[in-house]
Amino acid sequence: MVMSELITKLEEGDLRSVGRVPEVLSMIADQPHLFSELIQAMAHPNPGVRMRASDAVEKISRTKPEYLQPHKSFLLDQMMEVYQQEVRWHLAQIVPRLELSPEERSRAADKLFSFLDDSSKIVQTNALQALVDLAWEDDDLFSKVRVEVKRLADTGSPAVSNRAGKLLPLLED
Repeated sequence: MVMSELITKLEEGDLRSVGRVPEVLSMIADQPHLFSELIQAMAHPNPGVRMRASDAVEKISRTKPEYLQPHKSFLLDQMMEVYQQEVRWHLAQIVPRLELSPEERSRAADKLFSFLDDSSKIVQTNALQALVDLAWEDDDLFSKVRVEVKRLADTGSPAVSNRAGKLLPLLED
């Protein structure tokens, strides 16, 4: 069964390793219909599988963002429910690639604002970038994000402050 092969590839390695993600990327390139199974693996019981599935989805969506749209509800639900930092930071990268309604954008932004309090600086910096990416399509959100970016440029950890400092010029009038 192909799902077993996909999961087997995603199971290899620890949480610091991408394991066989490059092989999974090739698999999906050859068999795009497997992308749905890869998406579902983001909710697998094994944290390593979840992390590597999220990594693979993020990498694929850089060039194939259209693959994400049929899974929009699942991805937004995952974003609301997941606590694993490696999945959160990939979801922060993935969600701005979705075509979102104003309500969905607001829901995603609220969760991304909460990610700014995550213990992981990677989650925080990716959430900040995602908020900026989402803000371009929403004037109210843009104002809120600009205030938050200014605050974090001054008060964030070195990594977050650095990212905020790079984003701030993009948000100035």
